[in-house]
Amino acid sequence: MRTITVVGASLAGLYAARELRSQGYDGRLVIIGDEPHQPYDRPPLSKDFLTGKADEDQLALSDAEETDELAAEWLLGVRARALDARGRTVLLEDGRTVASDGVVIATGASARRLPGPSLAGVHTLRTLDDARALRADLAAWPQRVVVIGGGFIGAETASSCVALGHDVTVVEAAPLPLLPQLGADMAAVCAGLHARGGAELVTGTGVAALHGDATVRAVELADGRMLPADVVVVGIGATPNTGWLAGSTLALDDGVLCDDGCVTAIPHVVAVGDVARVGAARAEHWTSATEQPRVAVRNLLAGHTAETVRPLPYFWSDQYGSRIQFAGRRRADDSVRLIEGSPEEGSFLAAYEREGHTTAVLAVDRPRPFTRMRRGLLAAVPVAA
Repeated sequence: MRTITVVGASLAGLYAARELRSQGYDGRLVIIGDEPHQPYDRPPLSKDFLTGKADEDQLALSDAEETDELAAEWLLGVRARALDARGRTVLLEDGRTVASDGVVIATGASARRLPGPSLAGVHTLRTLDDARALRADLAAWPQRVVVIGGGFIGAETASSCVALGHDVTVVEAAPLPLLPQLGADMAAVCAGLHARGGAELVTGTGVAALHGDATVRAVELADGRMLPADVVVVGIGATPNTGWLAGSTLALDDGVLCDDGCVTAIPHVVAVGDVARVGAARAEHWTSATEQPRVAVRNLLAGHTAETVRPLPYFWSDQYGSRIQFAGRRRADDSVRLIEGSPEEGSFLAAYEREGHTTAVLAVDRPRPFTRMRRGLLAAVPVAA
């Protein structure tokens, strides 16, 4: 291959570029990113960056030395508009085209937004520019902050806002935050972190409307309650960035459909990270974005699926001074067993079990035993081809 193009200059795209060079590809490497920034780490945006503990230079995922070693052509601040998948040509919004022998799709996902007119003071938190804008609005103190969505981004942002001294309310439409991921018992335990941390948690009701003229002033809930708000953070999930692939002949369904090796139906086109639906699942986690590229690049260079991924879902979240870690695949009928510690202590390790086997593990501030159990779960995953 003479030219390989990576579309997406975030975590998964950078890791794909690294893998291409480490696996021996020495041809032309083009990296396209819609943001003007070099690759940066997103998890700190809702935590240390928002609270001012980390500066922008501390978010960088690579340095000048690595950039030189990659010897890539960086096309930043420009969106990909379309893909001629069979011709493997990427069309850019500014009219340029990049013809390639291989394409890595790593365009990630975009934050979902609430319908209705745009109001000042309403934020999502997905990009560096999002975080800059939110941090600027939080500079005035104290603010009444309403966080819509009790998932990881919402909870971490709420935690940061409390740490900054703001009055914070978290609104979650489900009966409990993280209910699908953790199940009712453990979700209730983790929901308690909000109260202990100093935020109010409102569950079981959605948002009917945002009120204000040019600037948000209140959040109306579906049950009729009105929450005064100076700042609103919308954390209701993300949508894979596949719009630019419409008409490309690639199969799209909640992401780019791939086989278990991240290979699409079009030869020499692979997908990784938040945009990729590998096998039957799409995972918006840091570990997927860092682990999938090695397998995807091997298969891209081989021209066929020579290896498959060994996925073991894993995520972590830092909230109110506690670290939540989860690994495995929980089903609704799994039982939960406390192994050490207790929720009352604020630190524990729990195993999800099915027919005598551990299927998943959850820890709050028990990193070492959690890591041991996670390794055991990973060892049980079938070895890749």
